[in-house]
Amino acid sequence: MKPEYITRLDGVSGLSGAECARLRSVTGRFPFRSNSYYLSLIDWDDPTDPIRRLIVPDRGELEEWGVPDASMERTYTVCPGLQHKYDRTALLLVSDLCGGFCRFCFRKRLFMDGGRETVRDVSGGLDYIRSHPEITNVLLSGGDPLSLPTDTLEEIISSLRRIGHVRIIRIGTKMPAFNPYRILDDPAIPEMIRRYSTPGKRIYVMTQFNHPRELTDAAAGAIALLSESGAILANQTPVIRGVNDDPAVLADLFSRLSFEGVAPYYVFQCRPTTGNSIYSVPVEESYRIIEGAKAQCSGLAKRARFVISHATGKIEVVGVTDRHTCFRYLQAADPADIGRFIVYKSNPGARWFDDYTEVVDESSPLN
Repeated sequence: MKPEYITRLDGVSGLSGAECARLRSVTGRFPFRSNSYYLSLIDWDDPTDPIRRLIVPDRGELEEWGVPDASMERTYTVCPGLQHKYDRTALLLVSDLCGGFCRFCFRKRLFMDGGRETVRDVSGGLDYIRSHPEITNVLLSGGDPLSLPTDTLEEIISSLRRIGHVRIIRIGTKMPAFNPYRILDDPAIPEMIRRYSTPGKRIYVMTQFNHPRELTDAAAGAIALLSESGAILANQTPVIRGVNDDPAVLADLFSRLSFEGVAPYYVFQCRPTTGNSIYSVPVEESYRIIEGAKAQCSGLAKRARFVISHATGKIEVVGVTDRHTCFRYLQAADPADIGRFIVYKSNPGARWFDDYTEVVDESSPLN
C-alpha cells in the first residue's frame, strides 16, 4: 500500500470548504502535510478526535506565544546540520521533510519561511564526528530520516559505522505512526538494519506514538519488522492538550507500546514553540497525568521519564508536592550541571522550566 501524500486542506475529504477557508490563515504560516493512511484514522464525526488534533491545523496556533527555537538549538550548531550539545551525543539533521507535519512540532521553523538548518551533504558533520572521539551516540533527526530514499539513509549510516567510536546510531522517526507502509513495503529498510545493527554497535529506532489509536495493525507490523531486524525500539511523546492529557489514555499508550516491545522512554513537556500554546499543558499538571498513567501500568510500561528539553540541558521533573516542584539534570550542556538537583516553589501555571523562579534548595552530586 502506498498512501497518497496531501499538502492542501482542500484535498482532505473530511473537511468542508468553509473549514478549509477558515484555516487558510493557519496554513499560510504553519504548513500542512499528511497522507491518506493517517487521515483515515480520524473519526470526522468527532470534532475532538485526537488524531485530527495531531495533524489538522487549528486557529489556536495563531495565538502569539513562544519562540521559534525554544531550546536554542542554534546555539549548539557546530556546523551546518550538526548539533553537539552533550559531550557523547551528536545530532545530525538529515531531512526537512516528515511523513506528516505534527501541529505541536518544536522544529516547525524548518518548514516555515524557507528556513534551512538541515543539509543534503552531511560530509561536514561526519568530519566533525570523526574528529571528536568522545561522541559515541549519533541521533539522526530532522524532519524524519525515513522520508529520505533508503539508499541515501544507508549511505549516512554506513559512513557512521566506519567511525569506530560511534557505537549507537539513533533514528528519530514518526514514520511507523504516520506511514507504516514506508517500512512494510520496502525490504531494503530491514536489510539495512540487519547490516548495521550488530552486537556492541546497535541501531536504536526512536518512535513517536502520541496516542494509542496510532498503534494500528499496520503500525504493529512495522514495529515487529524493525525489531526482528535487530533494531532496539523506544518511544518518545510530549504531553499534548486534547490528545494524551488524560492518565487513562497515556496508560493505554504506555501499555500497548510495551506489548509491542517498544520501551516508553521520554515523555516531554511541550516546548514553548511559536504556535504551540493550545497544545501545552502546565508542568505540574503534566507530571500528575504521567504519574496517574504509570499507576495503571505494569513495571515494564512505566519506565518513561518526564523531561524538559531546556536550552541548558535535559531536565527531569522528579517530584511535585503542594508546595514544591523538584528537578534534576539528566544531561547538561555544562557537564558540571549533570545530576544537579533543584527544588523550586510550586508554580501551577508554569509551562516551562524558566517559569520557576523561587529556588528552595539545590545540590550537585558532582561537586
